[in-house]
Amino acid sequence: MKPTLQKLSLIGLVTIAVSTTAAARADDLGKPRVSISGFGTVGTVHSSEKNADYTSSIFKPNGAGYTRDWSFDVDSRLGVQMDVNLTRQLSAVLQVIAEQRYDNSYKPTVEWANVKYQFTPDFSARVGRIALSGFAASDYRKVGYAIPWVRPPGDLYGLSQLTSSDGIDINYRLRSGELTNTVQSYFGRKNIRTTFNRGSISEARKLFGVTNTLDYGFASARIGYHHGRLSMAEISPFFDAFRLFGPRGVEIAERYDLMNKPYRVAAVGASYDPGNWFAMGEYAIQKSNSWLGDRTGWYVSGGYRFNQFTPYLIYSQVRPDSPSSDPGLPTQGLPPGAALVATQLNAGLNGFLRGLTNDQKTIAIGARWDFAKNSALKVQYDHINIAPGSLGSLLNQQPGFVPGGKVHVLSVALDFVF
Repeated sequence: MKPTLQKLSLIGLVTIAVSTTAAARADDLGKPRVSISGFGTVGTVHSSEKNADYTSSIFKPNGAGYTRDWSFDVDSRLGVQMDVNLTRQLSAVLQVIAEQRYDNSYKPTVEWANVKYQFTPDFSARVGRIALSGFAASDYRKVGYAIPWVRPPGDLYGLSQLTSSDGIDINYRLRSGELTNTVQSYFGRKNIRTTFNRGSISEARKLFGVTNTLDYGFASARIGYHHGRLSMAEISPFFDAFRLFGPRGVEIAERYDLMNKPYRVAAVGASYDPGNWFAMGEYAIQKSNSWLGDRTGWYVSGGYRFNQFTPYLIYSQVRPDSPSSDPGLPTQGLPPGAALVATQLNAGLNGFLRGLTNDQKTIAIGARWDFAKNSALKVQYDHINIAPGSLGSLLNQQPGFVPGGKVHVLSVALDFVF
């Protein structure tokens, strides 16, 4: 039986959901029902760029290319989930994932931990650590088996790499014949450990988002808006140094310092999956009043299913919408020592700006083989064309790295659920 996107998405959303029959039987007996399930990916990636690393997340310290010729850290992970049905209305979920972290370890972390109350069949609320719903595959982006590709297209999904928040969300569904309209809204916050300065903590506060999804037959359309306020205190001393240079320095610091700055993402997407083939695409705009900059990303993808085999194509792009450089502090007229410091500060600022304003296009071709129940083998080749002067999405650049150019990435992944 050929797995459609709709079926795979359902699997990914609940990570092999609790059996409806078993849950109903547990309710009849008046006892809680506990179910343990899981998912995982064993993957390896090769990159042609030897002076930088290709990774799947900015929260990973290294990847394929410079650090390792073939890296198992880019996509490999293991997740375990426990679902508890306490009553017909009340349930809870705990999901723990082990994957490469900022410190290069695989220490398990809690991805989901929430309690859900189903007020009506179409209205529910959750409290706790909840999946963020920024893009179409956000709820299950870490479940490789639930998506047709090796990984979600990074040119778009890299615009918002937060995958969960601590807070509340509300979900309301309206049905009319074959038409189903679902509105989801959340509010929360999240602390994130990054690779900067050995795991410094960045804060995402006042996270808020609303998503509207319209499903009709084999078609689905989605629109969403999400915002929050970001802070990264570890970098503030760098911008405090600019403030010592008077009004121009203060202006630069206020423009780029990442302290309680708004971060906004607006996205639209659509998909069509009649069974034998699928087509989908998403488009998003990210705005940030800081050195993170503004970006636009999008992708289109399609594939055809030949029994257990699904070849597919992806075309994607991310481009900067804000300058990747700044003239910085004027150095004329400054004493030699101050001029040297100003020059160093200007170089550091432009390093930040150049590193985050990705400008690249990607063409990917791949195939999925559902060779066994709940298991799929995928092979994917990415041709990445980085604009002149841009670092693209590559991290851990070395002195010999030349911005711009073409990068070839080969990925092999075994996805499974249990």
